[in-house]
Amino acid sequence: MHPTEVLSAKKKQALTDAVTLLRYNQVIAAPTDTVYGLVCRYDSSQAIEELYRVKDRPPEKALPVLIGDESQLAQVVEGELSALAQELIARFWPGPLTLILPALPHLPPVLTAGGSTVGVRIPDQPFLRELARKAGPLASSSANRSGGAECHSGAAVLAQLDGRIPLLVDGGSSPLAQASTVLNLTTTPPGILREGPVGETIRELIR
Repeated sequence: MHPTEVLSAKKKQALTDAVTLLRYNQVIAAPTDTVYGLVCRYDSSQAIEELYRVKDRPPEKALPVLIGDESQLAQVVEGELSALAQELIARFWPGPLTLILPALPHLPPVLTAGGSTVGVRIPDQPFLRELARKAGPLASSSANRSGGAECHSGAAVLAQLDGRIPLLVDGGSSPLAQASTVLNLTTTPPGILREGPVGETIRELIR
């Protein structure tokens, strides 16, 4: 088992190496605005299965997708966005709000856990947005072993995952240090599935 390479998010090589590894269905760790995440190609069952192997977790839950800008929604979401979805995106993206939306039917079942919805957000983290623009939408999960604590720094990621991933992009401490708010827009009324940083504000908006 080789030690995980660590590169600063400020180095150009970090982006280049990350894009290359993702194209070969590898899983890497990267900073987000919430907690450190594991990311891989959203459209590769092989890559997504590797992500679960890295975490020591069976693929029982759907994985959210991180995108670089709104134009990439069309690669994962089916149909037109509702007025509420458009309003929330305009107000909270980039940021710590994951929206559950109708999924395109051709997405890998291991991504959606066989369901018809997908969670999507644009993170408020420049490196990760640029990575998604260059490599495509990213399937993601928190960068920790199953049952382990979520990681707010590169050092914390290494403590759990050193040698299990080829690359850790270190972006310093996560500013929010809290997983995103999750809002399901495929139900009536919409439902908050995880409170997260903006849950209280969202609850006021959807009343």
